Amino acid sequence: MKIKCQKSDLLNSVNIVLKAVPAKSTMPILESIIIESDSSGITLIANDMELGIKTKVKGNMIEEGAVALNAKVLSEIVRRLPENEVSISTDDNYMTEIICEKAKFSIAGRSGEEFPLLPEVERENPITLSQFTLKEMIRQTVFSISDNENNKIMTGELFDIKKNELRVISLDGHRVSIRKIYMKDEYEEKKIIIPGKTLNEISKILSGEASALVNMFFTEKHALFEFDDTVVVTRLIEGEYYRIDQMLSSDYETKVTINKKELLNCIERASLLIRETDKKPIIIRIGDNNFELNINTAIGSMKEDIDITMEGKDIVIGFNPKFLTDALKVIDDETVDIYLINPKAPCFIRDKDESYIYLILPVNINID
Repeated sequence: MKIKCQKSDLLNSVNIVLKAVPAKSTMPILESIIIESDSSGITLIANDMELGIKTKVKGNMIEEGAVALNAKVLSEIVRRLPENEVSISTDDNYMTEIICEKAKFSIAGRSGEEFPLLPEVERENPITLSQFTLKEMIRQTVFSISDNENNKIMTGELFDIKKNELRVISLDGHRVSIRKIYMKDEYEEKKIIIPGKTLNEISKILSGEASALVNMFFTEKHALFEFDDTVVVTRLIEGEYYRIDQMLSSDYETKVTINKKELLNCIERASLLIRETDKKPIIIRIGDNNFELNINTAIGSMKEDIDITMEGKDIVIGFNPKFLTDALKVIDDETVDIYLINPKAPCFIRDKDESYIYLILPVNINID
């Protein structure tokens, strides 16, 4: 095998597939990146058996072939090469030579034949979104997945497709995040659970341009995302997702309309007084068109008022400040509507069209 390409193009492609390389594996071959060169061009592949990524590299194929190279070694070498053309060639024993200007590396490679192929996913009837839309939907929901591997369902996000409506839903037992959009076309109804890790990695690779598209294909066990020169295949999480609609309510006793930036800044100021090991809630008193936020910790205390527009009853309620800030950070509206029922029921932050809904459980507080 022999190829030539620019260092910047090679590094960009290495960084993309690196996201599917396991840190350690019982199958050492999985700690490799496969470089393939054939008539279709130059391709890099990585696969950790849960997530597989394949991407094209701009460059010239001089001689066909394939080699498996240790991902960490390859990425570190490429990262430190001069900004110029890189030549990579292998001999019959997979000894690989990497040359750029006066730098010349010789590293041992392996045959790629024992490397597991990416799962085959039928590419029919794609669901098509703009890269901007998918990236935003992930950003606005993925923070509320659980990192508890004992409950696999909560470590993924539900993609719920009904005709031209797509809802992306995540939850961790303390909060629920929902983002809804309407698509141009109608599709067959589907409910699939995609690992949060996969969505995080896809979000990092997506350009986020409104004019660039991503095609999504789903089977019973896998999802495939195709965009630019990259294909991402992931194993789906099996099982039935929680019945989210039963958790949602349009009832409320108190409605607050508040400036999002003011509220976010206020909570972040209060959070300065919380140690990482503390589980101190912020206490919110709502009444007479005033929103009073209190916190009292071993470090100190703080109180701040924010003007609001309110409907309904006065209420005193406590929250984990992180759950509020996580939701507020991803909302792009200038003002937000918060709906509350009582101090023990979840609050809802949602817009009129319910394009986003954030359900947050309160914490028990002692009111002086």
